[in-house]
Amino acid sequence: MTRLGAPLVVSLAALLVGCAVPEWQPPGTPQADIQRAFGQPTLTLALQGGGERLIYSRQPAGQEVYHMDFDAQRRLARVEQVLTQERFAALQSGVDGQSDVLHTFGPPALVERVASFNGDIWTYRILDNGYPRQAHVHIDPAGLVQRVMFTDEFLNGDDPRD
Repeated sequence: MTRLGAPLVVSLAALLVGCAVPEWQPPGTPQADIQRAFGQPTLTLALQGGGERLIYSRQPAGQEVYHMDFDAQRRLARVEQVLTQERFAALQSGVDGQSDVLHTFGPPALVERVASFNGDIWTYRILDNGYPRQAHVHIDPAGLVQRVMFTDEFLNGDDPRD
């Protein structure tokens, strides 16, 4: 390979990897092609009608979780990024459970406990209108969501209030 050939190959490979963006995948793409491009999903769930949902999470460092829904013929039907403040705010206290949270948002970036709440707090990193935030889902010992709270996430000590 020539001295110019190696950089060209690396550049082309980088471009191809860049094409593997969930939102850019056209409806009808075979599931096998999606899995070849994105690898093993974080979770796989059965959908009504024989379809399947592949959940690809970029937690703990990223701020996206994608649902890629396939029909019974294993063709891509839709793609949705679900880590949104609205989706978290729609969780119902005392109704939605730990499995609902897991099946919607995937595994959290962080699980912790605090003295003021008897249960686990699942924390997800999200973007809200371009601003990094965190959604904290409080799950009681019975496995039910009790509250959802949001906090700003300051990266590299950049507090815009300073």
